[in-house]
Amino acid sequence: MDLSVIIPIYNEEATLLALYNRLCNVLAPMGLSSYELIFVNDGSADRSLSLIRELAAHDPHVRYADFSRNFGHQIAVSAGLDLSHGAVVVIIDADLQDPPELIPALYAKLREGYEVVYAKRRSRQGESVAKKFTAKLFYRLLARITNISIPVDTGDFRIVSRKVVDALRQMPEQNKFIRGQISWIGYRQTYVEYDRAERAGGETGYTYRKMLRLALDGITGFSDVPLKMASVSGFLVSGVAFLVMLYTLYARFITRDYEPGWASLMVSILFLGGVQLITVGIIGEYIARLLANVRQRPLYIISDTNVTDAPTRPQAAGLPTGTAL
Repeated sequence: MDLSVIIPIYNEEATLLALYNRLCNVLAPMGLSSYELIFVNDGSADRSLSLIRELAAHDPHVRYADFSRNFGHQIAVSAGLDLSHGAVVVIIDADLQDPPELIPALYAKLREGYEVVYAKRRSRQGESVAKKFTAKLFYRLLARITNISIPVDTGDFRIVSRKVVDALRQMPEQNKFIRGQISWIGYRQTYVEYDRAERAGGETGYTYRKMLRLALDGITGFSDVPLKMASVSGFLVSGVAFLVMLYTLYARFITRDYEPGWASLMVSILFLGGVQLITVGIIGEYIARLLANVRQRPLYIISDTNVTDAPTRPQAAGLPTGTAL
């Protein structure tokens, strides 16, 4: 298999057929001996799965996997990587904000000797100012606090070699952040710039809540800076409390210039309590992710698929192929 295209699907009936037609028009002239389109249905509530099955019935290039429930975008991409057979793999969303027409340029760049070529956004059309600002802030914050170089202004739209796919399939963490994992793997990486279009139809499945969860996965998965900040804040608060204690003793026994009351006591208690709760919350986020990995539950469960020759996930050896990986 020359090339695999992974498309996570969540309520994308409005754009699915247009995406399929554009992908076929792009891939047909590329001179590939074989390719596959892997649609991963992530618990869609609309007609997305029916449309995918219709496409699979008429086109042998179309493969699909239907999750038993919604497991999330990053898990859907991971499932596509598990099911893929291509020597190179493209990851693209179904909303047509990332143009399929860029795939030949990504493929040509990869053949220059790179293992990863990601699509970097020059502009983002059809998105609110708040979303652009929060995305820009997140990418730059993540770049500063992580110990690996995660490219800014990029999503999951990229092309990777089989070498990178095999490395990704050996990474067992439950809280996936694919673009961070690819950066962590290393190898030669570069980018191709493009202008991101507005959504072609339907509504985005990435709510602010899901974006916040993805941001937390990225930060906690690739940086221990929050833990260090909690430790540093503990020392700072202890220092401030010590100075306040010295001032209180000085005012009480030396100058005798003080007003008995509860104001200063309440301020101190609330301040210390707030810092303690923030610190405990940060530690709790890391512990929750450790717990998720210790449970060793399947990363996802496939309800139905037409992929009968899927390779077994390394950390899930022994499970029935195509059911729980």
